[in-house]
Amino acid sequence: MSDSPLARTVASLQPRALTELAELVAFKSVADPDQFPRSECEAAANWVADALRADGFQDVALLDTPDGTQSVYGFLPGPAGAPTVLLYAHYDVQPPLDEAAWLSPPFELTERDGRWYGRGAADCKGGLLMHLTALRALKEHGGVPVNVKVIVEGSEEQGTGGLERYAEAHPELLTADTIVIGDTGNFRVGLPTVTATLRGMTLVRVTVDTLGGNLHSGQFGGAAPDALAALIRILDSLRADDGSTTVNGLAADATWVGLQYPEEEFRKDAKVLDGVGLIGNGTVADRIWARPAVTVLGIDCPPVIGATPSVQAGARALVSLRVPPGTDAGEATKLLLAHLENAAPWGARVTLEQIGQGQAFRADTSSPAYASMASALHEAYDGEEMQTSGMGGSIPLCNTLAGLYPEAEILLIGLSEPDAQIHAVNESVSPQELERLSLAEALFLQQYAASRA
Repeated sequence: MSDSPLARTVASLQPRALTELAELVAFKSVADPDQFPRSECEAAANWVADALRADGFQDVALLDTPDGTQSVYGFLPGPAGAPTVLLYAHYDVQPPLDEAAWLSPPFELTERDGRWYGRGAADCKGGLLMHLTALRALKEHGGVPVNVKVIVEGSEEQGTGGLERYAEAHPELLTADTIVIGDTGNFRVGLPTVTATLRGMTLVRVTVDTLGGNLHSGQFGGAAPDALAALIRILDSLRADDGSTTVNGLAADATWVGLQYPEEEFRKDAKVLDGVGLIGNGTVADRIWARPAVTVLGIDCPPVIGATPSVQAGARALVSLRVPPGTDAGEATKLLLAHLENAAPWGARVTLEQIGQGQAFRADTSSPAYASMASALHEAYDGEEMQTSGMGGSIPLCNTLAGLYPEAEILLIGLSEPDAQIHAVNESVSPQELERLSLAEALFLQQYAASRA
């Protein structure tokens, strides 16, 4: 890593960043009141607002968004005539899943084997600390050379679109020349990477009903239509024999041109068990960055422990469809809904509820801001060249911002490299990545400002 005065300042700020990250991780800010109290998200939002005020931000506000959550906004003025850069992160997190499977408490930042473990450490509370550290370092070296807007979302993980709708209703709020989304990650620790594409997504709740009530499986089984069996048939119809996603009418044969993902590396990152094959066809990059992918996120049915010998009258599932760039999420949703309804066996009654949707995104990597970012990453990562990859996940706000501000350049960086295990148990962040990316962002803001002077 560079030994410049700016780099040394960033390094000196790391203990503060990790202390504050521990404070922020302690909030159980899952934006679902059915799982955690709303007060946890409110407390996290207030923490963010207080941090922005302490760092000199003006117009700090808690924005009540249409989905019932809060996003946090602040503005830090720069020199007269300087360009404006919008920095994005989100403070809401995924639920911890099986807390017993965590090696340390999910909401208690814990150091282990050179990493810091806790829900949201990388995705995306660490992203906020990356932004703050970069700005704090610049203040000690001549000041922040651009106008800075910060927006920290409160419901990104739920996909309920609160900030997108708010931005559409208040388009003047987030106007910027360049937008840095701090919610992706390097392809590998130590390999600086910007994300060029994101898949969109849609979430659908599927409910299947077949009977007026559960029945004794010995007395009625074999003739009475089982709702759980019907649901399993419906869900199985979404995959071909090789595991490829098959939604009737939805193209699934695109290819990825660019950085490839070797299969052995993917197997290691995904922790695929020995002897278990990957699903789908084409390259790994084709499958995770360029093609649709369906996932059954959950099923409501009786647990094994305590189950009774019954034919089930009803069952439901939550289905996610990742939508590749070039495919409209709305059209993909229509195709998914039609497929699910048509796949129902035995005349089973199917009720479908769309509960979230976001468009795919493709960045213009030829824009001038990317040249500044490439130079910044090259310096922060000891001469490593910037790589460009896709990401199979979704950040619905990106397309909203691209539509509202078509002249703005949008860059995606972050701390969610494969070892971070975001969305899984034992999520963690690399302190070295936090330090390098904080330096890279500070260098980027300096170089971007100089290029616009």
